[in-house]
Amino acid sequence: MKLLDHTYQTLYSELAQRSLDAQFSEEFSIDGRFISMESGERRYWYFDLPKEGGGKQRTYVGPVDDPAITERVEKFKDLKADNRARRKLVSTLVREAYLPRPEIFVGNIIGALVEAGFFRLRGVMVGTVAFQCYSALLGVRLPNNIMQTGDADFAQFHSISVAVGDTMPPVIDVLRQVDPTFREVPHQADNRYSTQFVARSGYKVEFLTPNTGSNDYAGRPAHMPALGGASAQPLRFLDFLIHQPVRAVVLHGAGLPIFVPAPERYAVHKLIVGSRRQIDDDGTAKSRKDRQQAQTLMETMIELRQGDAVADAYMEAWDRGPAWREAIEGSMHYLGNGGLVANLGASIRRLGGDPSCYGLR
Repeated sequence: MKLLDHTYQTLYSELAQRSLDAQFSEEFSIDGRFISMESGERRYWYFDLPKEGGGKQRTYVGPVDDPAITERVEKFKDLKADNRARRKLVSTLVREAYLPRPEIFVGNIIGALVEAGFFRLRGVMVGTVAFQCYSALLGVRLPNNIMQTGDADFAQFHSISVAVGDTMPPVIDVLRQVDPTFREVPHQADNRYSTQFVARSGYKVEFLTPNTGSNDYAGRPAHMPALGGASAQPLRFLDFLIHQPVRAVVLHGAGLPIFVPAPERYAVHKLIVGSRRQIDDDGTAKSRKDRQQAQTLMETMIELRQGDAVADAYMEAWDRGPAWREAIEGSMHYLGNGGLVANLGASIRRLGGDPSCYGLR
């Protein structure tokens, strides 16, 4: 395990805070600019935004001698300056600290969902794209060979989607801002709904939600009021993964503030799905990557003296029932009986548990 220099950890923390601040304060597109023009005996503020294909769209803002409006303009100038500074922070973290960043196309998709309000509505990015964020969150360099993916997965609790009383713009419109070839994929169980969106390149975006009820619901799309017309695929075990997510920053552009699963929950969840893929016809390659990600995160967190968090998540999942235990045992058996088992057992004992009651010998 190679720790990041403390300087870069500090830079990432600064970027995280400033990106979140900017998300709250952006009222006008950062691509535009304010100008003042004289009319009669007064000056007025206008906002110019470049138009696709050339030219600009000019919007009236208000008189320069209105203190509230001019204060807003000044804050916008600070925001644009901060945008440039945050871009430099992102560049430094990528070029000097060698932290992972998504491909430009993927970063643009995440950025579009940030702007559309998906994460404001308590959405969570899951899957390997989320795994890429853990290097910076944990302050270590994680292996690049288990960070590659050809899709992006996003999740939200159905209860939250219903309760927030708000919605993002139509998902298909949001995605087509990035790539006009995106299309809805009708759900196999009910073609009136879509949980997946695919670009001509084959890149897939999928929305997921926990299935905490009967397996009968696993194959049916769930209507999600907050997702701008998109539905979500219900999945078992997902409620464990996205419970109490953590803030992270995707190193793209000026930094994209998002939510990802807590790393210890991500690791234990990968133990589970690493076994489940064997019976769900998803292939052994994905199963192998799931287990490698789980092992990497668990060993890293134990080495960082965060083993108790891993043990707590592990015991919570184990105690949820036979299906959970069977899946966890399958992956732990695959990983072998090395130092990970011993260290995890030590953390369980510290928390007052008996490792033998959790499949650890």
